[in-house]
Amino acid sequence: MRKFATLLFAGTVAVSALATAAYAQNPMVGGAAMYATRNIVENAVNSKDHTTLVAAVKAGGLVDTLQSAGPFTVFAPTNEAFAALPAGTVNTLLKPENKDKLVNILTCHVIGAKAMAADVAKMAMDDGGAHKVKTAGGCELTLKADGGKVTVTDENGNVANVTVADVEQSNGVIHVIDKVLLPKM
Repeated sequence: MRKFATLLFAGTVAVSALATAAYAQNPMVGGAAMYATRNIVENAVNSKDHTTLVAAVKAGGLVDTLQSAGPFTVFAPTNEAFAALPAGTVNTLLKPENKDKLVNILTCHVIGAKAMAADVAKMAMDDGGAHKVKTAGGCELTLKADGGKVTVTDENGNVANVTVADVEQSNGVIHVIDKVLLPKM
């Protein structure tokens, strides 16, 4: 019995260590663990740095979409990125009468493929330093990678830095960015 208990304990420790190692590969975002076994929405709701984005996704009716199979690459602006928009912009966008505009902005942060930072770097290198990509919202983003630093430029020339890359999700990947990407108006 004692031998069985020792083996059981050793097995439990080994499984626990494997689980911890698997989760340790995914970075913490907004003070919360991000689990590769959860989808984009399930992880985002736990990040204290993305409460504005989560509210916008809910107001835009995009929760079901971002919980679907994907794959998606989401450039996820932080609360600070939203706060840097002109005063009143976020409150205005969250109003029901502005849902179409909100959805247009949000879907300009989503690519219908899973692109890790290494993929972005390779695409940029293959295209001479900058790779253009269409988003789910029809916007065109320019992706660049230089010395491990990834940037995303929107159609208006606004440059967002990827501050946390490669946050794997069950339906894609999130890259945390420091600016809100805007479609050409």
